[in-house]
Amino acid sequence: MKLDSGISAVVTGGASGLGEATARALAADGVKIAIFDMNEEKGEAVAKELGGVFCNVNVTDEATVDAGFEKARAAVGQERILINCAGTGNAIKTASRNKETGEIKHFPLDAFNLIIQINLVGTFRCIAKSAAGMMSLDPLDGGERGAIVNTASVAAEDGQIGQAAYSASKGGVVGMTLPIARDLSREGIRVNTILPGIFNTPLLAAAPEQVKQALGMQVPYPPRLGDPDEYAALAKLMVTNSYMNGEDVRLDGAIRMAPR
Repeated sequence: MKLDSGISAVVTGGASGLGEATARALAADGVKIAIFDMNEEKGEAVAKELGGVFCNVNVTDEATVDAGFEKARAAVGQERILINCAGTGNAIKTASRNKETGEIKHFPLDAFNLIIQINLVGTFRCIAKSAAGMMSLDPLDGGERGAIVNTASVAAEDGQIGQAAYSASKGGVVGMTLPIARDLSREGIRVNTILPGIFNTPLLAAAPEQVKQALGMQVPYPPRLGDPDEYAALAKLMVTNSYMNGEDVRLDGAIRMAPR
């Protein structure tokens, strides 16, 4: 797919981090941008800077997702690109013992379900609704109608202690990539997923610099945190390379996460 002003994109989680970097990279090639996020202040500011539109969307809430797509399409047109970056995580052991009191607790199921709803179901919700819209478009040269890029995590393959919910949610994103790509293949819509390693995003913003450096040194090469622009470059490649479909690609400097 060639990127130009005739193409529109929806970026979930586009107000910061990996999503913001990707929105900026696409906008630099003229793509019209719609940002889905819950951070209205930051999202409005980024959308205004890029000449796009902000939509206050919670991916776990079907009504706000529907309203977001309606607002985005009215403002910048039916998207041919969907970048799914909205997500979060937690760190809770499946079952644990308090070393001082001996009290035993298990992972609260509502906390487990919340991560699944945001990272997995929320991603699928946006894929399904965006793909239905893409199917209404005339195909481009070569028959392509759209391209979807999802965000999983290296935790999908080597999750750490306390990451049962997060790893399950991201593993689900990896697991559904190929069947969704196959579902949409006859409509000319491609689907790929990125598995980022340790990236310098707002999730790490509050960490002391020495902590960030220590995390970066765990990466074989280059020994540093990933830059969101590097994620954006791969996302853009997945959009523009029309033979890339149904792939799950690690972007991690060759790291394999230790148990903790």
